[in-house]
Amino acid sequence: MSPVAIRHLNTAAPDFEAEFQRVLHWSAETDHAIEERVAVILKDVQQRGDAAVIEYTNRFDGMQAESMTALELTREELNAAFEAITPAQRSALEAAARRVRSYHERQLQACGLSWQYRDEDGTLLGQKVTPLDRVGIYVPGGKAAYPSSVLMNAIPAHVAGVGEIIMVVPTPKGEKNALVLAAAHVAGVGRVFTIGGAQAVGALAYGTATVPRVDKVTGPGNAYVASAKRRVFGQVGIDMIAGPSEILVLADGTTPPDWVAMDLFSQAEHDEMAQSILLCPDADYIAQVQAAIDRLIDGMPRRDVIRASLEGRGALILTRDMDEACAISNRIAPEHLEVSSSDPHRWEPLLRHAGAIFLGAYTSESLGDYCAGPNHVLPTSGTARFSSPLGVYDFQKRSSLIEVSEQGAQTLGVIAAELAYGEGLQAHAQAAEFRLRKG
Repeated sequence: MSPVAIRHLNTAAPDFEAEFQRVLHWSAETDHAIEERVAVILKDVQQRGDAAVIEYTNRFDGMQAESMTALELTREELNAAFEAITPAQRSALEAAARRVRSYHERQLQACGLSWQYRDEDGTLLGQKVTPLDRVGIYVPGGKAAYPSSVLMNAIPAHVAGVGEIIMVVPTPKGEKNALVLAAAHVAGVGRVFTIGGAQAVGALAYGTATVPRVDKVTGPGNAYVASAKRRVFGQVGIDMIAGPSEILVLADGTTPPDWVAMDLFSQAEHDEMAQSILLCPDADYIAQVQAAIDRLIDGMPRRDVIRASLEGRGALILTRDMDEACAISNRIAPEHLEVSSSDPHRWEPLLRHAGAIFLGAYTSESLGDYCAGPNHVLPTSGTARFSSPLGVYDFQKRSSLIEVSEQGAQTLGVIAAELAYGEGLQAHAQAAEFRLRKG
């Protein structure tokens, strides 16, 4: 086949900025037809509940369910799925789950604890951290089946102390993915419904006679799922609206070029809109990576998707030096950032914006996707500038604690009353003044 026509950019070129912006451009606008259809589905689910969920599931997934009972899996079915997969798959699932759980338990200790203190006048101030009562996790089904997403969504919720985890997963034509169900078994999911699409999001957000209403919906999905999550936000919390997958490899030329080429493939194979970018100050090395891309692509089962992704949104960018590469990386704020360098810790302090940072030549992004431990649900489309990976903190909420002593009320009451009068809120002011000592 012909060479992969991926863009080659040079930061020293006069047209670099314009070409760079073309590479980064991606419209997050949802198709109006999808928005309208999702609005109809959500309204129907809100009004008719289970009946609407069954109707849409039968229509879109080719099912023949007559009741919600047929769409909910039992604990015995999850256990059977776990027993049905190969011993190697069971071992891999359990090992990945242990690492993901261990990481999120450490995260809980670092940031998920309540605290309080008393100031000099005896006033108690603090923060009370409590888990959400019930969350819903959406897991893609059918051809796009991701047991790793089950682990990454359910385990931090479990570690956070969430009371009940409800999972929804479409099973087109009744095809159940044993690995996905086994992952639900390993991760401690409470209930599993074989429903998907906007109707599943609506059922979780509004609740039906069978599907409990949740406090938050997390997990990836197609354009209909993303649109539905956007529309129900406010009724429930959501994790994020994810865009196409991204990888940025920041290389100093010391990693075997085949490794870097395959790392670029690892995101490009998701879909045609995924983005894979290499930043490197070594022109000869970039040429070697291009040669590796051309040599390896024909061996990829998803080569057509990879080629479309690399040619449509990929880039190999020659930088003046590694410092400039780091600066450009911060502008991109990628979902996955590989620092493929002989001394990655030299550059890590310069990198401020990324969903996850993978340090060193042996740290492929794929290890983070499956079993390293940190969460693989990451901000995309530059939102790593202000967003974080999914974690324990997404399944908790914080309440402020305030207990003002009699002595403290004498000081704080005067301050509050002054400010309240200034805002024209007399009841606020007098509520504080009533607690001041008379005379």
